[in-house]
Amino acid sequence: MSMSKTLYISDLDGTLLNSSAEISSETQKMINRFISEGGYFSVATARTVATAVPITQNIAVNVPVVLMNGVCIYDTVKKEYVKIENIPFESLTEALSILHGFDLSGFMFSINGNVLDTYYENLNSEHAREFYEERTRKFGKLFIKTDDFLKCTDKNIVYYSVTDRYEVLTEVYHALRNIRDIHIDFYRDVYREEYWYLEISSSHASKYNAVNYIRNKYGFDRIIGFGDNLNDLPLFRACDESYAVENAKEEVKNAASGIIPSNNDNGVALKICGYC
Repeated sequence: MSMSKTLYISDLDGTLLNSSAEISSETQKMINRFISEGGYFSVATARTVATAVPITQNIAVNVPVVLMNGVCIYDTVKKEYVKIENIPFESLTEALSILHGFDLSGFMFSINGNVLDTYYENLNSEHAREFYEERTRKFGKLFIKTDDFLKCTDKNIVYYSVTDRYEVLTEVYHALRNIRDIHIDFYRDVYREEYWYLEISSSHASKYNAVNYIRNKYGFDRIIGFGDNLNDLPLFRACDESYAVENAKEEVKNAASGIIPSNNDNGVALKICGYC
C-alpha cells in the first residue's frame, strides 16, 4: 500500500514568522530537515512575491506558494506564476469609484507576464508611508505613482489593499460588499492592532480555491494548514487538518483541528516534525 502524499502549508505573518517578521533559525532547520527527508512544504500568505520570496529564501520550499490571499500561485523554483486571478474590469471600476469617495491611501497591484507592479495615488496615511518605506528599504520594492487608479485599469489588476483604523474601514467594507465578482478580506494587522486591512480581489481568488488547485494539480491526498488570522479561515476550510498558533484570533482557534505553540515558539515547525 502506497503512503499518502501530504502537503504542509503555512501562513506567514503571525504564524510561521515571529514577532520580528522573520523565520527563526530553529524553524528553518526543522523544516529544511523535513523537506530533505521527502516532505512537502509551502506557504499561503497575503504578501506578494516581492516580500514572500526573500523572507522564505532560507527554506527549501518545494511546492508553489499561494500569494496575495489566493490571487496567484507562484513557483519559486521556476520563478513564474502558475495561476493568476484578475479582478473583472466592471467590478474594479465600480470599487475604485467608491474607494475614491473615502479618500484612502491604498495600493493597487497588477501582474503582466511575470512582472508585478504596485501603484499608489498618495502616501497621506501613516500606515501607507510605513508600508512604502519598509518595502523599499528592506526588499528594494518599486512603486509606481499615479494620480488616479482608474487610469491603470487596463493593466490586469489583481489586488487592492488599504490599511486604516477599523472605524474608517468598516464603512468602506459595507459600501463595497455588494459589488459582484469581487472578494473582500477584512482583518486586523498582526503587528499593529490599531490597524485593519481591507483587501479586494476577484471572487475566484481565495486561499481556499488556491489550495484546492494545488491539491488537484500536484496530486496531494492530504493537506495540513497553519494560520493565525481571519484571512486564514478559507485556508483551513481547504485543509484536511488545520492548526492555529497559540497567538491566533479566537475565531481561528475555534475553526482549527488543534492549537500549537505560538509563532515565537516555532509552533509550525514543531508540529510538522512531530514534536507537539
